[in-house]
Amino acid sequence: MRRPSSAALRAAPNPAAVGWRWRQRLAAGGAPPAPQTPGDDRVQRLEAVLFLAREPLTLGRLATLASLADAGEVKALVRRLQQAYDTAGSALEIQQVAGGYQLLTRAKLAPWLNRLTDREADPVLTPPALETLAVAAYLQPVVRAEVEAIRGVQCGELLRQLIDKDLLRIVGRSRELGRPLLYGTTRRFLQRFGLRDLSDLPAADRLRRQSPTSN
Repeated sequence: MRRPSSAALRAAPNPAAVGWRWRQRLAAGGAPPAPQTPGDDRVQRLEAVLFLAREPLTLGRLATLASLADAGEVKALVRRLQQAYDTAGSALEIQQVAGGYQLLTRAKLAPWLNRLTDREADPVLTPPALETLAVAAYLQPVVRAEVEAIRGVQCGELLRQLIDKDLLRIVGRSRELGRPLLYGTTRRFLQRFGLRDLSDLPAADRLRRQSPTSN
């Protein structure tokens, strides 16, 4: 089996690095541009919820918070709002991240936004940690012994650190002898690398395997 490469994760988009919530920009003393959004209270409520949200929100959650009919209505209004941003040439865009929607700045603005000193920086991952995370991401659910067999070194401490950073979690126990713990990625992992879901992993269709049965 081909060894998962940490380079694949480095190639994934990272909204934490290139797209920031406008709340952070306001804290630095600026203000977002005002695109000409449709004069519809529903659109305005949706935009306000997206603007204030700290995390990606699912369609159902957006419908509840913005007092909208259902997920279908939210999806249609998200498209209208995004079209308004595109037409106005706004710095903002709505991205699908980690199974939800989030209002972010456009990736091309990263060189300027990175100059701000008050942004929320993600913890830096060392090359060994990134490689361990890549193995777990592509082969999940995976036991520690399998990660160590692929990397050729002990990985217990790295797995613990990745759990502490909320990038990995324990998802169950294997049916193998001794019932070792199974590791998988978190929603925070998807956010960190700008992925809608695991199918967005680079070359996921070639590198991921069928998940083993677990309890």
